[in-house]
Amino acid sequence: MKRHTLASAIAASLFGLSHSAAASALIENSKATLDTRNFYFNQDNRSGDAAPSYGEEWGQGFVLNFQSGYTEGAVGLGFDAIAQLGIRLDSGGRTSKADRSRNPGNLFPLDSNGRAADEFSRIDFAAKARIANTELRYGALQPKLPVLTYNDGRLLPQTFRGAQISSGDIDKLKLTVGEIRQASGRASSDYDDLRIAGGSERVDRFRYAGGDYVLTENLTTSYYFAELKDYYRQHYLGAVHNLALGDGKLTTDLRYFDSNAHGANDDRRAGYGASGFNNNGEVDNQAASALFTFSQSGHSLGLGYQHLSGNSNFPFINNGDGATAYLITDSQIGKFQRAGERTWLARYGYDFAAAGVPGLKATASYLRGTDVDSAVAGADSEWERDLRVDYKVQSGYLKDLGISLRHASLRSEVAGQRDVDEVRAILSYSFVLR
Repeated sequence: MKRHTLASAIAASLFGLSHSAAASALIENSKATLDTRNFYFNQDNRSGDAAPSYGEEWGQGFVLNFQSGYTEGAVGLGFDAIAQLGIRLDSGGRTSKADRSRNPGNLFPLDSNGRAADEFSRIDFAAKARIANTELRYGALQPKLPVLTYNDGRLLPQTFRGAQISSGDIDKLKLTVGEIRQASGRASSDYDDLRIAGGSERVDRFRYAGGDYVLTENLTTSYYFAELKDYYRQHYLGAVHNLALGDGKLTTDLRYFDSNAHGANDDRRAGYGASGFNNNGEVDNQAASALFTFSQSGHSLGLGYQHLSGNSNFPFINNGDGATAYLITDSQIGKFQRAGERTWLARYGYDFAAAGVPGLKATASYLRGTDVDSAVAGADSEWERDLRVDYKVQSGYLKDLGISLRHASLRSEVAGQRDVDEVRAILSYSFVLR
C-alpha cells in the first residue's frame, strides 16, 4: 500500500471515532476478564552457607484484562489495557537481618526496610491497529515466542514494553517482527532496561523477527532471529510434527538455538558479560534438543534430550527477577542451561477425564543434567523432580475454580547451586466481565 493511501486510511479511521458506529464497534466487540490468583509459595534451601535457608510467602493477585474491538474502515484501531495488583497476605523476615527465619522477595518487592511490600501494582496500555490479518501493537506486550516468552510463574505475570507486528495474510505462514524496550518483573511495579545473566549493564533494545509455517497438516516449522543490543545475536530453528499411531499420537518437538556475541559483549567491554565457563564473558552457545511425547487414552509419556555446547550458558533476557527460557528443560526450579550441560528428561501425565473425572490432571517429570563445564572435579551434575496436580471444578457454584498443587526438588553438585525443595499451591478463578 502506498504511503499516502495508508495515511489517508488511518486519518479516516481516527475521524471515524467521533461517529457512534465507529465508537460502538470498539465497545461492542470488546472483551474484559478479571483473573484472580491466590498463591502460596514455600522454598526450602537445603544446602549451602548463604542465609536464609527458608522462604515462605502467601498473596492474592488480580489481573484485569481489557481488549477493545476495532473501529470500522480500512485500518481498524483499538486499544488494550492490563491492570495488575498483588496483595501480601503473609511474608516473614527482613533481608537486612542475619537471624531472619524466613526470606521475603519471591512473590513481592521489598520496601526500603527489607520487608516485603504490603502491595504492588501496575497498569499498562497498548494501542493497536489492524489491516486485514496484520496487527500492529505498541505498548504492553506479553510475547510467547521461542526467542522471548513472558514468565507467569508467580503471583503476577511478567510484562514487556515495545512494539510488535504479527501477520497471517500469507496462507499457512504467521510472521512476527518486534522490538522490546523494557521489562517489568513478576514482583515489581517498575520497568527496567534489559540484560542477561552475567551482565550488569542494561540496554534498551531487543529486536526479533521470524515466523511459523504449516508445511503439512502435521508438520509446522519455525525460524526466528533475535538481537539483544550489545549482548548477543541468536538464530532459532524448530519443528513440531504429529504422527498418528493406532489410537494414539506421537508428537516430535525439535529445537535448535545458535547464540553468539554481539557489540559490547563481542568487544569484552566491562559490564556486558555472560555467565559460562572459561568464556571470558563471551556469549557462545548452541542448544539442540528433541522431545518425543506419545499420548493415548488420557496417558502421555515424554522422553527428551538436550545438549548445550559452547563456552557460555544459554543466553536469554534475564534481569535477575525470574524469566523463562524456551528450552524443553525449563522447569519449576531449574533450567538446565549451563555451558556444556547434557540433560535427559522423562515426563508422564494423565488426564483423568479418560477415567470419568473431567478437570483433573496430574504430571510428573524427572530431569538429569550431566557434563556441566566446571573447574571442580565432580561438580558437574544435577537433577530435578517435579510433581503437579491440577483440577478445575466442572459444575456448581464453584464452576471453573482452578486448583494447582506443585512440588519440586532440585539436587545439584554444581558450584553455587543450592539444593532446593519447593511447594506451590494456587487457587485461580476468572470472572468474565464482558
